[in-house]
Amino acid sequence: MPHCPCFKPASPEASLGDGPNPHPSTEGVASSTFNLSRELAHAFQTPSNNDRRSRLLEIDPTPENLELFLSQELKPNKERVQEALRDAKQTTLTQLVSTYFQHSENATRFCLNLYQNVHSARFHLYTPLLELFRGDPAIDESFCNLAFDVFLKLDTFENPFSSPESLSFRDTKLCINQLKDKLDTRLRKSKSRVRHLHYATAGSALCFVTAVVAVAASAAVIAYHAFPTLVVVAGPLCTPYLPHSFKKKELTNISQLNAAAKGTFVLNIDLDTIDCLVSRLHMGIKNDKLLIRLGLERGRDMYSIQEFVKQLRKSHVNQTHQLDVLVAHICRWFSNVNKFRSLLLNEILTPRT
Repeated sequence: MPHCPCFKPASPEASLGDGPNPHPSTEGVASSTFNLSRELAHAFQTPSNNDRRSRLLEIDPTPENLELFLSQELKPNKERVQEALRDAKQTTLTQLVSTYFQHSENATRFCLNLYQNVHSARFHLYTPLLELFRGDPAIDESFCNLAFDVFLKLDTFENPFSSPESLSFRDTKLCINQLKDKLDTRLRKSKSRVRHLHYATAGSALCFVTAVVAVAASAAVIAYHAFPTLVVVAGPLCTPYLPHSFKKKELTNISQLNAAAKGTFVLNIDLDTIDCLVSRLHMGIKNDKLLIRLGLERGRDMYSIQEFVKQLRKSHVNQTHQLDVLVAHICRWFSNVNKFRSLLLNEILTPRT
């Protein structure tokens, strides 16, 4: 089972929410301005998360309803992204940006589909158990018969949470990881180009000044003609100035790459957390089903039924809490993915002067 990160409640100023105007940064992912704790410690109880959670809990989680929910909650949505990229020149950067939007949408769809599993576990397993626990607390023959009948029904219930080692979970994480590696590689290349451009410009300037001094010293009497001579002398000796537009373009690329790289970095950690929660729920339900199966094997023995009901009651509290936590993380995922999709789109649409 993967290590599960722990999150402390975020302070009000640390909450990211779904703000429409995130502030871009041209620093790297590891920049001191990028506070990982602040990025990860979203307050679960922000108004946007509470509202989203209420809307999610109200819907019948059919594939059609979940897809509608995705189209309403994912921002910027697919149509807005396509509109922004429609006229963009097809370059390696454009392809990476387009892939980021597609992968983040697919990963969001995958996380949202987990709510189907939450709903199934609640409706088919833990609600019948809760109704059993709320019954007559006296352990008599009538209660044992009722519990046994409930066990018979629940024994046919399939665990809705597949193992995190399943292909769907691995594929989702693999896509995000591979994209992060590509973005980091491209980001390093762009930063390297800007550094080389800076050194080349500085070297050209130094060469130009040296040529001025040399020409001035050797031809002071013909100073009027020094500048044409300077051009002739300095031209072959000095590295030519690279266009300013090239540096401007690379800085723009860095801004976009940085936004996408930060997004994949945070979303990858969110996936690890969700992975951990799903693993716990998978194992918890597996153990509960084992208790139910053992209870059926013991028959309608009063003392055996009493012990299994006692164990399931303890498990019920923890499992329903874990289901609530997973729903909270699904809603927080939307906050994170919307923040970084908006940040990247803002970088794409911001005019550069």
